[in-house]
Amino acid sequence: MSLTTLDWVIVGISIVISFIPALVLMRRAGRSTSEFFTSGRAAPWWLIGVSMVATTFSTDTPNLVTNFVREGGVAGNWAWWSFLLTGMATVFFYARLWRRSGVLTDLELYELRYSGRAATLVRGFRAVYLGLFFNCIIMATVNLAAAKISAVLLGWPMWRTLAVCAVLSIAFASAAGLWGLLVEEFIQFGIAMTGSFAAAWFALHRPEVGGLAGLVSHARPAMLGFLPDFADWSTAVVIFVIPLTVQWWSVWYPGAEPGGGSYIAQRMLAARSERDALGGTLLFNVAHYALRSWPWIIVALSSTLVYPSLADLRVALPYVDPRLVGHDMAYPAMLRFLPAGWLGLMIAGLLAAYRSTISTHLNWGTSYLVHDMYRRFVRPDADERHYVAVGRLVTALLMIVAALVTFVLDTARDSFNLMMSIGAGTGLIYLLRWFWWRINAWSEISAMVSSFLVALGFFIAGRSGAAVPAHVSLLVTVAVTSVVWIGTTLLTRPTDHDTLVRFYERVRPAGPGWARVRAASGLAPSPDSLPQQFLAWTVGCVFVYASLFAAGSWLYGRVGPAVGLTIVAVASGLLLARLVASMFRAGDEGPMRGEELGTSSSSRYDHVHRP
Repeated sequence: MSLTTLDWVIVGISIVISFIPALVLMRRAGRSTSEFFTSGRAAPWWLIGVSMVATTFSTDTPNLVTNFVREGGVAGNWAWWSFLLTGMATVFFYARLWRRSGVLTDLELYELRYSGRAATLVRGFRAVYLGLFFNCIIMATVNLAAAKISAVLLGWPMWRTLAVCAVLSIAFASAAGLWGLLVEEFIQFGIAMTGSFAAAWFALHRPEVGGLAGLVSHARPAMLGFLPDFADWSTAVVIFVIPLTVQWWSVWYPGAEPGGGSYIAQRMLAARSERDALGGTLLFNVAHYALRSWPWIIVALSSTLVYPSLADLRVALPYVDPRLVGHDMAYPAMLRFLPAGWLGLMIAGLLAAYRSTISTHLNWGTSYLVHDMYRRFVRPDADERHYVAVGRLVTALLMIVAALVTFVLDTARDSFNLMMSIGAGTGLIYLLRWFWWRINAWSEISAMVSSFLVALGFFIAGRSGAAVPAHVSLLVTVAVTSVVWIGTTLLTRPTDHDTLVRFYERVRPAGPGWARVRAASGLAPSPDSLPQQFLAWTVGCVFVYASLFAAGSWLYGRVGPAVGLTIVAVASGLLLARLVASMFRAGDEGPMRGEELGTSSSSRYDHVHRP
């Protein structure tokens, strides 16, 4: 395809507009690591909420959703819809706890929660494992999607796309710091969502589709169902039963970590108060699942009528490397039908989505490598400007490594499955470590090692021709990892008493899991209520799922179900609003408010936990 001058002008304007916050806030970002990595702990709820949504909307996301729909129908999206259970748990059980902790990164929590050399080891190991290895795989997946889209729309080879994207990403991420990223992502989300709705509109108006009515009448009924066909039990187990019963709590996946973590924790730690941490995370989960799904699904369903098979895609894209043509390529293939101007807006939206995700991962990964590795173990006595300068250098190096890793990946679905398998079985620890004092650093080390070794074993078996179905390997990995870490927890010495008391005094988790520590220390009970949190979690999940499927029912023209689901959504939404308000009555912000945390909690507490 060839873009018109109007298209290029729109793309150029979007880049300039998005780059302005980075330039304006560059000096502020350079003051300290607190400003560079957590925006000085002053971000409001609406800004961090939109930032989370923008970060999880990347160039690979619509491709992945298209892959799910074309292979398993709309119900195939339960592979990620199931993570709403995790997200809502983060909102009501963990957001305020993260904000109270006052750490600069979620890895710093290890030396606040655990004691001894094991705590130091797990913090340093995860800084490199997540910040470098895991993070670069994620960024490579995003790069791959960008390369596929540019190959379809622009005819660019992969190396050219990666070179342009690397220059833009390094410039944005190294200059802006988290404050700049938050503001950029607010702007970029608007551009990206406008492009998504435009893509859905023009996809529906293809003659093969014939509008919403034509889509519903021409698509196979099995493709449209919100739930899988339970007559095909083996498929239903894979795409629905396992995600809702096992996957959501057992798997560590960036953006949907049990208990919150990575860049989600980074946003909660950047919030100006506990109220903002909870409100922003709630906004993220509502928008992530209920708002964004349908524009992508509409394009994916339309693509099944325009390009019914992979053979049709290959015929339509003869100039694209055949290795790259999978079902996920149907999304960029559908974008070829956008008229001049709209195509430029769509490319601007995808570029905005790409930059917001990559910039966040660069900032997040750099925070681990600089704060949790370099500052903690290599150069603990430098000034703040030195660490910011090192952070900007590491940002550039991370982007280069991620670009190189891109060349070994094939599809977004493969990358998704790889990350799911590596993190399988560890999720339960991240849920329970806040609420059960007995979990220690060795629990986490044993879970990481066992999960990785089992996943590696399945990977080698697959390469040797003895491939095991993904859902079977997931269940086996979760079972083995759970047995290993629970056994390790009970057989190793607990965290020392003084560390447990300091943690409880600072974070104040609710429930019986800390009764022993609380009684021994004489500290007051937690300000939180577990029954209230469980109720809010349940109502929140009902609200989002009802909203998601009400929107789908209206789009399908199914008025009866649409009205019923809308009533459920409104009623649960009103109840949810009351529950959230009740959590903060009487000015309850927990024991550590924003003004008490300041900007140097890491320096104040690091020395306490050094062996």
